[in-house]
Amino acid sequence: MFKTLRNAFKIEDIRKKLIFTFLMLVVVRFGSQMPIPGVNRDYFAEWFAAQTGDAFNFFDAFTGGSFTSMSLFALGITPYITSSIIMQLLTIAIPKLEEMQKEGEDGRKKIQTFSRYLTVALALIEGTAMTIGFGGRGLLQSATIPNMIVVVAAMTAGSAFLMWIGEEITEHGVGNGISIVLLINIVSRIPDDFIDLYTQFIKGKTILNGVLAAIIILAVVLVTVVFVIFLQGGERRIPVQYAKKMQGRKMVGGQSTNIPLKVNTAGVIPVIFASSLMSFPGVIASLLGKTGGTGIGAKILTGLSQSSWCNPHQPVYSIGLLVYIVLVVFFAYFYTSITFNPIEIANNMKRQGGFIPGIRPGKPTTEYLSKILNYIVFIGAVGLIIVCVIPIIFNGVFGANVSFGGTSIIIIVGVVLETLKQIESQMLVRYYKGFLND
Repeated sequence: MFKTLRNAFKIEDIRKKLIFTFLMLVVVRFGSQMPIPGVNRDYFAEWFAAQTGDAFNFFDAFTGGSFTSMSLFALGITPYITSSIIMQLLTIAIPKLEEMQKEGEDGRKKIQTFSRYLTVALALIEGTAMTIGFGGRGLLQSATIPNMIVVVAAMTAGSAFLMWIGEEITEHGVGNGISIVLLINIVSRIPDDFIDLYTQFIKGKTILNGVLAAIIILAVVLVTVVFVIFLQGGERRIPVQYAKKMQGRKMVGGQSTNIPLKVNTAGVIPVIFASSLMSFPGVIASLLGKTGGTGIGAKILTGLSQSSWCNPHQPVYSIGLLVYIVLVVFFAYFYTSITFNPIEIANNMKRQGGFIPGIRPGKPTTEYLSKILNYIVFIGAVGLIIVCVIPIIFNGVFGANVSFGGTSIIIIVGVVLETLKQIESQMLVRYYKGFLND
């Protein structure tokens, strides 16, 4: 990693891209500290600290603390992520969008434009809901319509500006800009989390207990990171052989290749979907001021909260963990089914004269790919569950509540590895150009 970055700085073009990316991330963190006009930041920080559930913890981790401090980037990049996922689903459901996607670069640009408009619409809806939901309870310094309009406009503009920064990083910097913005927000919370862990498990303890606690914490984090690296890099390669055919007077084809199927085919999407779905009732209840109480509704909300799972004193709420696991597995299969089509792959192979050794082209190839894919998706889903459950167990048993849970670790490792790969590929292209020019 450090060797790659050191070599990248020796190349002027890549060095400029790295510096541009760094400056854009500085702007992101600076904007995360700018307060929204007319907002009582102390009220919201106190309200958030008083919450026993984690309805907004997932959201706050993605905004790098901007949500709890009610800064300009309080909505973060999540409206863009949501709009991108919605557009992916609509591309499968609407034939016209599917045709547009197959048009190449022009079609993708049109879909990207739709995603931008949808991002602004979602940010406007979320900002309005938060302003109305919390405005009359102390969030706003003055709960007047003009002040509400200013707050909603600031939130919407902040989210749109983050989207623009992400796209600029993608175009003029290195890596996927949206992912890098999300990465820096998550990483910005880690120092505070380690301080909390130090205060809770190490500070004031005996030397032996303190050292033992530090070793256990570092070991858990290290093992989780290594496991995620293997999970992200694991793949099943299906060999494909292309038959030789006559073109003019030459015999062409006959080469061998493979179809790489990643073990974690859906990435972090199943975890995001499952976590969002589980926290959605708590978010609605908080906006409506219906939190607290001892009725059946309050118990259901408690069971849906990750902070209540794996608690030895209240094991009944761990039922929510089983629901969460089922959702992760379901969304892993669902998202993979809309992004990888075995029928289309098999038909393309057949048209190009390709076949899997030992498998007949056509329907048998489709069935074979579906069987392998189902097996791989299950393994990937189990891997995701292991990564996400480890922090939940430590939170429930020891009360180690931190923001960098399994979802955050998967995003951090995945984005870092992908960015390094893109830097290496740009370096390789640069070396080839230099060789050809010489």
